[in-house]
Amino acid sequence: MGGYRVAQWATGNIGTRALRAVLEHPALELAGLYVHSADKAGRDAGELCGLGTTGITATREVGEIVALGADCVLYMPIACDFDDVCRLLAAGTNIVTTRGEFHHPASMKPALRQRVEAACAEGGTSIHSTGSSPGFITEALPLVLTSIQRHLDELTIDEYADLSQRDSPGLLFDVMGFGKPPTAFDERRLTHARVSFGPSLRLVADALALPLDSVEASGEVAPARRNVTIAAGPVAAGTVAAQRITASGMRDGRALLNFRATWYCTKDIDADWTLRDTGWHVAVDGDAPLDIGIRFPVPLERMASVTPGYTAHRAVNAVPFVCDAAPGIRTTADLPQIVARLG
Repeated sequence: MGGYRVAQWATGNIGTRALRAVLEHPALELAGLYVHSADKAGRDAGELCGLGTTGITATREVGEIVALGADCVLYMPIACDFDDVCRLLAAGTNIVTTRGEFHHPASMKPALRQRVEAACAEGGTSIHSTGSSPGFITEALPLVLTSIQRHLDELTIDEYADLSQRDSPGLLFDVMGFGKPPTAFDERRLTHARVSFGPSLRLVADALALPLDSVEASGEVAPARRNVTIAAGPVAAGTVAAQRITASGMRDGRALLNFRATWYCTKDIDADWTLRDTGWHVAVDGDAPLDIGIRFPVPLERMASVTPGYTAHRAVNAVPFVCDAAPGIRTTADLPQIVARLG
């Protein structure tokens, strides 16, 4: 692996962390920076991520990024624009993205998949979706853990987030429904779970030669036992204080692979749930059973500033492997194990 010229696309929380990682990476060179907002255009890349002057200025012109001839674009916008994606790929620029559209090609709409693959063929390029979740915890780690199995009954990934110190009342109360009377999960959120995590479950199942029959989603909430005040405001007893949503990959009438996200404002809830500290837990029920806890050892008040790196760094570390891959939509199962170059 030699040096790679990389352009960063977007500078939100994750994009800014990726930009900084590229500038500090020994085998990557920043070639360009695309931004959405006018107030960032024309500013130095280093200024936008807290580093020194780089000589690379941000642009809002897609054509300028395409014309760079960069080896790779780290594509991290709020929404995926397939016109831009295909333009980059056809022009010869590989893409690593934290967008979730490309985790499992067979889950994509056939016409869209064909269009992206045609662009890859034209440019001799590849595109790969990754991140922390989905990505590392839903694909890379399960594939490693099942490498010592010869029989798998069930694998369950639990993701926990303690939101008690998250000072975002609009998000917690208005969007997520904490502090409100318990109601059933709406279908929109269940569909989001299937779309966000179903492709990863299908990818792992296909890699294990145990293809899924379907992906189902369910959600439930739990009320607070007593009044509690969190950083975002008060949560009254009897109102929603915890919620979890599960995406299950079904095979032969039972769940084979599960991803379950649990968010909570307090552990004092009226439900028989296991509430772990922020992080992940993976249980493997097979002929080599495993029980693995992964905790984020970060103070809750610093969590929002630290966690973007979990997603951004996986994508940055994948750049050399995606650039060296055969053209096409490349998955975690297609690529070699992502090994970080840290020195």
